[in-house]
Amino acid sequence: MTVEPARPAEAPPRLMPAPFRQYVTVVDSMSNFVGLIAMYLIFVMIGVLLLDAVTRNVITFPLHWCVEFAQFTLAAYYFMGGARTLMDNSHVRMDLFYERLSERGRAKMDVVTIFCLMFYLVVLLVGSISSLRYAIATGETRFSMWNPSMVPIKSLMVACIVLMLLQSVSLLFKHVWALRAEVRA
Repeated sequence: MTVEPARPAEAPPRLMPAPFRQYVTVVDSMSNFVGLIAMYLIFVMIGVLLLDAVTRNVITFPLHWCVEFAQFTLAAYYFMGGARTLMDNSHVRMDLFYERLSERGRAKMDVVTIFCLMFYLVVLLVGSISSLRYAIATGETRFSMWNPSMVPIKSLMVACIVLMLLQSVSLLFKHVWALRAEVRA
């Protein structure tokens, strides 16, 4: 049995007030843009790893920064793809009960679980801000031959968690107004 992935609730434009509709449009656009950038990071990572393989194995001149740069690129890919994954509703979901629910039941469950997600993201944001402050205050670097600063990747992590929080609020608006539309219909 194949189950189609659930699509996010589309908010009926006539019921969603203009400020909420504008918020959803702006946040969805930002998530889409950042997600597209993340998509192209895979090609950057492949290029860097290919460069590393060629320099290490063909001309026997290893570039020590390549593997770490690829690790940072992969981390950025995960961070930057989070909000887009939420927007597209393509995240992992345990469908024990969800697939059996009606559209209204799914929207209700989504509203409840979005609050759980927001709590998790707020805790993650507090920890990542603390980690970023520490990295800035101490000039934190990786302990390696390349010795890169940790500030850029930790800054990106904070920004992407904020975007995921904003996207969660956008999804909440969509699901709430989808529920309201069904009540009025």
